[in-house]
Amino acid sequence: MSNTASASTSERCRLRIGSRGSQLALWQANHIADRLRCAGHEVTIEIIRTTGDAMQHVPFAQVGAETGTAKGMFTKEIEEALYDGRIDLAVHSLKDLPTVLAEPFAIAAIPERVDPRDAFVSVEHASFEALPHQARIGTSSLRRQAQLRAARPDVECLEFRGNVDTRLRKLAEGQVDAIILASAGLERLGLTQHRRECFSPLVLCPAAGQGALAIEARAGDERTLAALDFLNHAPTRHAVTAERAALAALGGGCQVPIGVHCFPGDEGFSIVAAVAALDGSEVLRVVMDRQSGAPALLGEAIAAQLLAEGAERLLATREPEQEPRGTGAA
Repeated sequence: MSNTASASTSERCRLRIGSRGSQLALWQANHIADRLRCAGHEVTIEIIRTTGDAMQHVPFAQVGAETGTAKGMFTKEIEEALYDGRIDLAVHSLKDLPTVLAEPFAIAAIPERVDPRDAFVSVEHASFEALPHQARIGTSSLRRQAQLRAARPDVECLEFRGNVDTRLRKLAEGQVDAIILASAGLERLGLTQHRRECFSPLVLCPAAGQGALAIEARAGDERTLAALDFLNHAPTRHAVTAERAALAALGGGCQVPIGVHCFPGDEGFSIVAAVAALDGSEVLRVVMDRQSGAPALLGEAIAAQLLAEGAERLLATREPEQEPRGTGAA
């Protein structure tokens, strides 16, 4: 698929983008808006406040207790606006979307992704290994917590919510010794000054789809789908399709400690996936190199290998609803 478009290759449209109001969400929406404008389209952005935005200071477990579910707390209102026709598309971090969308919606485009790795961020400490004994790390992600504890059982992981700026401020105030954020979000916001290192996926395997954007539209809106098609990046779409297929086959979302990372090489695609016990006492990790064929089959194959090695036992200990999608941070 082409990465360029003009009024001659797609009908010129008036497009309304729905976005949350966080700094990162608006960066993402404006990034896509700029590309669409360069292609000849007229674009506006509508800020939509979600349930998750209204409960930024409430722990994830409490959100689930108060609302009945933590799923969709950052996407529900945006999808309602999309369904009602008040907006034409929404720009999400792909890792925040469920592996299967509701029938009225489709992932219209997945642009080329940036660094998918998790970043170690600290004011005083040069690396994760350099942290002192019993250091405090701020992260609400069960996936990150479990793998970090596996690598360093002595560290203390603290619940840490809020957007990127909020988390960086808490770090600067000394509330924790370090925080873990998606490297992609830091790069997009130009906030890399305290990024000390990026974790190898063999140490801290990223979330499925991390670093990629997903543009959601109505499945039957052919005019909008055609206008968005040029934004697709085929290698990225292949990789994240494999990642999301693995996640679906393992029966997880980002509420469980599952990491999946697929990437292109000279001879096909390689993929690594990890499932961890919540306390970090055990991590199962599988790597498959130089794979070809359908991406969904690749994802299902690595999930099957993990399950054969005992992943189902680890997944049985999960705590659902503790880590909703779309935290508004990296």
